[in-house]
Amino acid sequence: MAKLAISETKDYLLLDGEKFFYLADTCWSAFTNPSYDEWIYYLDYRRMQGFNAIQIDILPQWDRSESENYMDPFQPLPGSGWDFDRRNETYFDRAERMIEAAVDRGFIPALVVLWCNYVRGTWGSKINPSRIIPMEKLEDYVCYVAERFGKYNPIFVISGDTNFESEESVEYYSKAMDIVKRVAPNSLTTMHLSGGLYDIPDRILYSPNYDFYMYQSGHRRDRQHLAYELAQRFYSMPIKKPIVNGEPCYEGIASIRACEKYGRFNRMDVRRAVWQSLLSGAKAGIAYGAHGIWSWHRGGEYRYSASYGQPYHWMTALKFPGAFDVAFAKWIFEKYDLFDIKPANDKLLNETSEIRVSEGKDKIVVYTPYDCSVRLRIDGTAYRWEGIELEGRRIFKPRVIVQGDETVVEVIEFNSDILLIGC
Repeated sequence: MAKLAISETKDYLLLDGEKFFYLADTCWSAFTNPSYDEWIYYLDYRRMQGFNAIQIDILPQWDRSESENYMDPFQPLPGSGWDFDRRNETYFDRAERMIEAAVDRGFIPALVVLWCNYVRGTWGSKINPSRIIPMEKLEDYVCYVAERFGKYNPIFVISGDTNFESEESVEYYSKAMDIVKRVAPNSLTTMHLSGGLYDIPDRILYSPNYDFYMYQSGHRRDRQHLAYELAQRFYSMPIKKPIVNGEPCYEGIASIRACEKYGRFNRMDVRRAVWQSLLSGAKAGIAYGAHGIWSWHRGGEYRYSASYGQPYHWMTALKFPGAFDVAFAKWIFEKYDLFDIKPANDKLLNETSEIRVSEGKDKIVVYTPYDCSVRLRIDGTAYRWEGIELEGRRIFKPRVIVQGDETVVEVIEFNSDILLIGC
């Protein structure tokens, strides 16, 4: 079974000793909504595109779409609660069969152990208090999923959408992380955080069982700067770990609770979030989400349309063009061996934070979300320059002017975002 590890430099991942760029699709509702045949079709399509990981909530996702395939993971109680002493083995049998199919196709499962609605003392605990896992039942549940699924060497994402708003929630997550590492020591761990969060309690931050950072830049139009700002914050953490933006804006989702004002996110918005993350310190990989895949929507009414916008049918969302754009980012990263890059916006002379710069050994990479001349405080003659217009994936030779210690990469006649690579 393939095994993930952390690089010696502690800023990217390895798979069986080789450099690994984490490219995850988000399918939180996989274990409750799709049929097995749909799941296989989905896996084969994402494999064709180049994805190598799938993010899944082990327990039912609270804001999933409705599905005739739904079943409870525990014996239901009157009043919508669950009996945590009585597991529904059929639920977990189905989940394991789906994991096995994903692993057989080369995917790393990234499994969320405790979405915040199952944890006492979180904002999500108000959604359905009768389904909060009691602290005295926590070890039994976590041991079970870690032992059952650990043999596939998944990533265990200990938390889901949490913001550590109480000591009680910190106790839940800290205990769960320690149990996972004890039962499944070959699996890496991380935490899925609420949108914009970077303040992690010391008990978790300094834990030797916390393997890499995962942040969420999220789905608010007025906060898309978080893609690079959070990358910078995690890059400056006192404990160095690989960094992944685990939830940039989903393609097709509405700006949260502001669809009429800001509309929906498109492939350009996704590319911007992806490249601004990668070139600002979060270079270990990226996640992608399509609105209709993560909730696995088959049509009909959706309870949370006022917040997220009506989801697309999963078959429509599966073929959104942004998935190819994100997979192309992985291809570029691997082709140019960008695993050694570090943030270098101090070299940028343009007065904007939207353009992002990183540099590595004998290479420099620039992302600009719009077509403009890029001014850099470097000796541009030291590099051979290439440009990529990302909307159409067109390769071009940029015009580069060097004036003393300033290099200008001139505007190109593309009305799109551009990646510039000097190597």
